[in-house]
Amino acid sequence: MTISRRQFLKTVGLAGGAMALGGCSRADEAVITDSAPAGWPGYARLEEEGKLKERVERAYAGLENCRLCPRVCGVNRRAGEKGFCDSTALARVNSHSAHFGEELPLVGRNGSGTIFFSNCNLRCVFCQNYPIAHFGRGRDVSDEDLASMMLALQRRGCHNINLVTPTHLLPNILGAVRIAHSRGLKLPLCYNTGGYDSLEMIRLLDGIVDIYLPDMKFMDPEKAARYAVAGPLDYPETAMAAIEEMHRQVGVLETDGRGVARRGLMIRHLVMPNRVSGAREFVRWVAEKLSKDTYVNIMAQYRVEYRAFEYPKIARAITPTEFVEAIDWAEEAGLTNIDRRSLAQARLHRRR
Repeated sequence: MTISRRQFLKTVGLAGGAMALGGCSRADEAVITDSAPAGWPGYARLEEEGKLKERVERAYAGLENCRLCPRVCGVNRRAGEKGFCDSTALARVNSHSAHFGEELPLVGRNGSGTIFFSNCNLRCVFCQNYPIAHFGRGRDVSDEDLASMMLALQRRGCHNINLVTPTHLLPNILGAVRIAHSRGLKLPLCYNTGGYDSLEMIRLLDGIVDIYLPDMKFMDPEKAARYAVAGPLDYPETAMAAIEEMHRQVGVLETDGRGVARRGLMIRHLVMPNRVSGAREFVRWVAEKLSKDTYVNIMAQYRVEYRAFEYPKIARAITPTEFVEAIDWAEEAGLTNIDRRSLAQARLHRRR
């Protein structure tokens, strides 16, 4: 049985995954007890050991000859200069709120405490958040203001602090975390990144971040360069190296007895038209270089946004067949911890 594109788009829930479909993965996330694991959250342990301050200082030093991301622009952001990300020494925030459209282990009952940062070190032509990421909509905030946002999200009952597009604002984030911790912050940090992160900075985060949530957008360097304005040819190798380091630091996803994420790696891969994103190569890499029980969210939410209509290969929605084949490849690769909603969507289309 065939279904229309309209029916497919309706079932995959293009509102950012807010629709909670039923069904279970073939292997649930690793479950630990409700009591916090030793050394959790990581930044609390580092502060107790007297090491967090030094990490903050090292991150801020990176602003003076900016090397916070692989672009290594070399500008002095502390002096007001701007590099590719169009940011200075202050963090710019678009919004902060309890978010219920993220992956289920992040959302739990009370939501993921998301802070959406403005600007980005990528310029994807299909960006769904382009007013924020490309045009920088938001307001500049001090580290103290940012710390207050984190504490407000904790009071709201959120399960984590979800740092959306954090790469270019790492010093501000670490400074704010230290301030917030001194005032009672105890939630795990979720580093929600587009994947173009420098190995140096990810290593700086070792022991600070509890949950990593990177995108793996492209597996082919030429496609990465084409579909991001001034796109980097080294995106795939750089992102893979960063994600492998993330996996070394935190391992596979661990949840508490409620299914809420405590620690671990979660990877997003957006399926794109005409196999542009390289889903088959992505799942094989996860199986071979990381772990087959790595939490993977194969996403069907691609939309023709921003400038995507200018590029014929990506100027349409994905088809049910394109999405299902990506799930099939993941299962063939032996991945056992695929996002439950993704599996449920695939099962629905296989039956039709």
